[in-house]
Amino acid sequence: MKIKTPIGILLATSIAMTGCSNNEQAASADVNTGDVTTLRFSHFMTANDNINTEALQPWAKKIEEDSKGRLKIEIYPSATLSKPGATYDATAKGIVDIGMQAQGYTAGRFPLTQIVELPGITNTAQQQSCILHKLYDEGVIKNEYEDTHLLALIGTGQGALHTVDKPIRTPADMKGLRIRQPSAVASHIIEATGAAPVGMPASDTYTSLQRGVIDGLSFTWQPIQAFRLDELINTHTNIPFYNSTFVISMNKDKYDNLPDDLKKVIDDNSGAEMAARVSKVFDISNAKAMAAAKEKGDIMIDIPDPLNDPDWKGPLMEGSQHYLDEVNATGLDANNVYEKAKVASSACMV
Repeated sequence: MKIKTPIGILLATSIAMTGCSNNEQAASADVNTGDVTTLRFSHFMTANDNINTEALQPWAKKIEEDSKGRLKIEIYPSATLSKPGATYDATAKGIVDIGMQAQGYTAGRFPLTQIVELPGITNTAQQQSCILHKLYDEGVIKNEYEDTHLLALIGTGQGALHTVDKPIRTPADMKGLRIRQPSAVASHIIEATGAAPVGMPASDTYTSLQRGVIDGLSFTWQPIQAFRLDELINTHTNIPFYNSTFVISMNKDKYDNLPDDLKKVIDDNSGAEMAARVSKVFDISNAKAMAAAKEKGDIMIDIPDPLNDPDWKGPLMEGSQHYLDEVNATGLDANNVYEKAKVASSACMV
């Protein structure tokens, strides 16, 4: 005897089976992929720059590992997503999710932070990162970053002067030279020596030097190799007359919309410890680049203590005071921050 099954029952059974199948596939998909949040990280350094390969990429990988793949950071180097001087604002506006830029690239945007760039405040990148985070944690410079979620404040090491066939031993040797400057702090000091400061991002320095737009540049040592400037430069004056700083921040809304456990992953991998790791790469890279220049046979001129040097003390103090006066004129207490930076410098001495 054949048993006839009503069509309605067959349809119901089919739909139920299909539903189970779809649910199983969905569950399987959740296990395999989960909900992945991708964060776009923009910076101006090249893809092969060791700050990118040895500091930023490992950081991104750690975030992905700690989040069990739920957070993925895509790094966009060489200013492909945002201009070098507009990356912080691009992060604040949500054009990028995470950004890194030099504070000095945006004149007047981080006036109190840049006091830490003044000569005599710091000796190493790691010490400078420590100073910056102390001042941030104490609320001294915190307001300058309130429109983003701060991840790290990075010291890059002491600046130096680099030229082609133009030895600089005293400020008189700088008179009339066109020197690339990375920030207002360096600009005031360069101007006090009688040289002409020329503002431009690091990515433009090679062609500008090659074409004679500038005679030399002020830079920490690490970018000399990173931007292939060692192909052009053969003369260096090691004088700690300024110290550049970087900020790494995240879009506030992007951070706030993350679930608490993923916020914790970001928090656990940011702050002073993140800054220390990145600045350590700077310190090591600065030493390696200087050693390579010596091995190449470049001219090396050392001015280790310029604030007590009879030739250099005058223009360095003049340039520093010019910057402090400029910040004071905006209504901010630059002198107070300067004193606090010196106290933090002693506390961060390593």
